[in-house]
Amino acid sequence: MAKSSTHSLFYELQKALEVFLKKPQVEKAANFWAQATKMILLCDEHYYKKDAPLVPDVDYDKLVKSLEKIENLYPTLKKNSITQKVAGTASEQFSKVEHRTPMISLSNTYNAEEILAFHEKVLKFLDWTQDTPVEYLAEPKLDGLAIEVVYEKGALVRAITRGDGTVGEDVTRNILTIKNIPHSLKTKNPPKIFEARGEILLFKKDFAELNAQQEADGETVFANPRNAAAGSLRQLDSAITASRPLQAFFYGAGAVEGMKEKIETHGELEDQMGKWGLPVNDRAEICDNIGSAIKYYHGMEKTRPKLPYDIDGIVVKVNSLALQTNLGTIARSPRWAAAAKFQPEQAETKIEHIEIQVGRTGALTPVAVMTPVKVGGVIVRNATLHNQDEIDRKDVREGDSVIIQRAGDVIPEIVRVLFEKRKQNSKAFKIPSKCPACGSPAAKPEGEAVTRCGNLFCVSRMKESLKHFVGRRAMNVEKLGDKLIDQLVDLGLIKS
Repeated sequence: MAKSSTHSLFYELQKALEVFLKKPQVEKAANFWAQATKMILLCDEHYYKKDAPLVPDVDYDKLVKSLEKIENLYPTLKKNSITQKVAGTASEQFSKVEHRTPMISLSNTYNAEEILAFHEKVLKFLDWTQDTPVEYLAEPKLDGLAIEVVYEKGALVRAITRGDGTVGEDVTRNILTIKNIPHSLKTKNPPKIFEARGEILLFKKDFAELNAQQEADGETVFANPRNAAAGSLRQLDSAITASRPLQAFFYGAGAVEGMKEKIETHGELEDQMGKWGLPVNDRAEICDNIGSAIKYYHGMEKTRPKLPYDIDGIVVKVNSLALQTNLGTIARSPRWAAAAKFQPEQAETKIEHIEIQVGRTGALTPVAVMTPVKVGGVIVRNATLHNQDEIDRKDVREGDSVIIQRAGDVIPEIVRVLFEKRKQNSKAFKIPSKCPACGSPAAKPEGEAVTRCGNLFCVSRMKESLKHFVGRRAMNVEKLGDKLIDQLVDLGLIKS
């Protein structure tokens, strides 16, 4: 199914569900339930297996909640529903390993009111009064790939992805290449078994450099740091994983046996992991009550652009491990924790035209020139479309109205096309077969994603090569900027 038609079907289904849920009819329920289930499974396949999300998280979560509302109205549909399972499956490319304890996912909230509603559910389950204080641990919700690293007698013996929560992928060889994950715990008295659970991610700066290198090498670029981290960890060749600047943070535990330290709270657990050499996030905070957790949520939303890594919200956890045990879990998530996500910083604008830029390797990169719009406090005018495959995947055309965001709060990207606003005479965009700078033939080499100019003496290739040569990461020549290089080449003072 084409990306454009899938997008259209997704948002058409969402609108239809909104109408249905306002006035539900029993004869239509099963059909809407089946359509929503099929669409969610399709989104899961793209997110977990292809590392290429079809729609933003907020829209996906909205569809899942619509499915849950249908099931609450018609409980017979809930049996064997995907709402009772953890999203995702283990890839066939890796050995499958069963988790000792299920690796479930978190329920999502999207504002202060929903965080408060989560707190009220905690009180209700514990049969506590509204004025009973509950201590929480709040920390950033990292936007990466969930991982479980198993230590036996202090030695790293296995690493497993979440998979479907029960069975994950064995990625031990690749995890061993990540520099900030210790191969052994820093203690003379390690637990018999300790399963550290955390997140694999790429920092924003490393993501930008990785994409620049991918583009220069004619390889497919990554849509965002989360996709890059997931794609890097799932390499069959561990040497490729080792070449990627992956990092990890740990925030919890699975099975634990023979632990000598007395740990009573989640905060103490994270502190202990840090003492053992496991990287933990230093921005976690203990909150005396739910009001403090909501204050942390608003504060972290403001801090988010300044962080060196991507987060898409915070996680709020009941701090007492004894209370966590009492609260237990439901089908897909723990009762004692919830993710509080931020609303994505997005904006609507229009693509005025698509221009082609020629890089130092001859790569022809399409760039969408858009009506200027403010996103996350920054005016955005341009967004790279990377290559023809990316243009075809998103079906981006000149004149389209689009939703944009800044990937990692840095790099402008087109999230989706508003197909309902597309003009009827719109035409698909194709990268030209001739270089726009020198007129030489341009072609896409076999096995590459990028179209290239074949002229080694192309004026644009020369300019970009010189800019790279004098740049900070190469010869670091001071006071020789882009404009001066353009002038030197245009005046014929530099010819090779």
